Amino acid sequence: MTLNAETLSAGEAAWVLRAGWEAQVAGGLTASWMLHGRPGVGKTEIVAALADDIGARLFDLRLTTIEPQDLRGLPYYDHERGRTVWYRPEDLPDDPATPSILFLDELTAAAPHLQPTVYGLLQERRVGRHRLPQSVLIVAAGNSVEDGAVAYEMGTALSDRLIHLHVVAEARDWVENYAMPRGIDPAVVAFIRARPDLLETTEDSLRRGETIACTPRAWSRVSEIRRAVADRALARAMVAGTVGTAAAAEFQLVADDVSASLRVEEMLEAGAQDLPGLYPQTMHGLTALISALLAVASETTMERVIEVMAGIGQLAATREEAVFRTLPLAELQGFGFDMLIRKGLDQGLEAAFGRSEAYRAYAEARAAQGLD
Repeated sequence: MTLNAETLSAGEAAWVLRAGWEAQVAGGLTASWMLHGRPGVGKTEIVAALADDIGARLFDLRLTTIEPQDLRGLPYYDHERGRTVWYRPEDLPDDPATPSILFLDELTAAAPHLQPTVYGLLQERRVGRHRLPQSVLIVAAGNSVEDGAVAYEMGTALSDRLIHLHVVAEARDWVENYAMPRGIDPAVVAFIRARPDLLETTEDSLRRGETIACTPRAWSRVSEIRRAVADRALARAMVAGTVGTAAAAEFQLVADDVSASLRVEEMLEAGAQDLPGLYPQTMHGLTALISALLAVASETTMERVIEVMAGIGQLAATREEAVFRTLPLAELQGFGFDMLIRKGLDQGLEAAFGRSEAYRAYAEARAAQGLD
């Protein structure tokens, strides 16, 4: 069946879910949500991030690993009252004073005999005699048969109980709203900015009959490999086993460039005369530098990070190499400051920008060019 719902990036889907939660808190909307998307596009991460954002407890139920009694509970006989009653499972939220998210993952892969139990949760917000309080947001997620995943077609009785969102991987959204804020390895960030077509390749891999595809989840794992495995040959084999040999070979070129040129700690400590000579000379290297600067920006380092970021736009004047007159330095600097300002606002560090002469000069130059 065709999913005739609006297609959204992970960041846009997160924004819609947050709006849905706020509408539920206000009392105007009580709904259950369904995130559709290929494996690895970030559905689970959307829900986990929302839980963190709203301060909610996350109850994560993988429906492929449970039986109906795990939701319905188990019966026992009450001899005094002469009736059967139920032990309620502990995996269902019941505190009306605490925000909670009930995440029903892998809904489309759940066995058909489990679905009638799920219906009551999605439509009536209850299972057996247990009712979920208004403080609980219900979100389900799943893949489709066309994604090459284990899945059942969603029947109309189930579909009608949900608000559906179709989540797709979008490179700019992933870099700006997931990878950089969460400190994904700078080489991965630089690679995806240069090769956005390789963020998610599930359809192409299925068409070619390949086992391994690139996905946002796979690139997050590559970041973990980069940080955990020092041996280059071992790391290369692990990356190839995560995103496939072709993508891994291209990524290795970028990773080697970044490893050879990125010296963030030296740059933060360097004097005014030495700093220009420490900047990478490639697009990949400068993009990785921006990502690394964002990761180390804190209350104690922010002003110095701003100075280093401001220096990117001056490289055509401060460095003799011709390559710096061919790179889009203003665009890179603008991207870097946009991300840095966002982090500053999120963490209450905006005062550092007001104190920074380097940022003041950058802002004045942009204003003179009519860019702000």
